[in-house]
Amino acid sequence: MKTLTILEVGNLAGVVVIIVGVIILVALVLSLIVTVVTKVIYEWKGDRKFTKKQFIQTMLISLLVCGLISGYICGGL
Repeated sequence: MKTLTILEVGNLAGVVVIIVGVIILVALVLSLIVTVVTKVIYEWKGDRKFTKKQFIQTMLISLLVCGLISGYICGGL
């Protein structure tokens, strides 16, 4: 008898959507925290300004890194 995975048991598309949504939400929160910490460190002395463009770029880079890490974990490599 073959063992069944959780996706083969039935209509569990909702569970998969919830899991993916949670992963995306956690990645967004983590990248926001990393970006805010980066902004605080960058503006620590007071003579430099962290622009909106830098904020968005830092957020995107952090999201990409979170995506790579979660892909590595979920991919099982």
